[in-house]
Amino acid sequence: MQPISDILNRKGIVADPHNKHEFQAYGNMLADKLGDPTHRTLYIRLAKEEDRRLVENALAFALDTEKRSGLGKLFMWKLKELQQARAHKEANL
Repeated sequence: MQPISDILNRKGIVADPHNKHEFQAYGNMLADKLGDPTHRTLYIRLAKEEDRRLVENALAFALDTEKRSGLGKLFMWKLKELQQARAHKEANL
């Protein structure tokens, strides 16, 4: 029987040293897709603490625009709008 590390090395699968948890990988992916590496820690925190559906909707909105600069700002604006809509909906129940 072979050790798992040998099998992974043979297949070329290498662990990312920057991502210990799933939310870190997701936050790094957000920063890469939005082209905003300076705010990487913000996206990691959002991935950890925010509702994933809201983050996904805001990301889809930002990436669907024709504008390619300032995606981070557009993403944060849409996320705030979605949070306010959710809070308003919960207050009316």
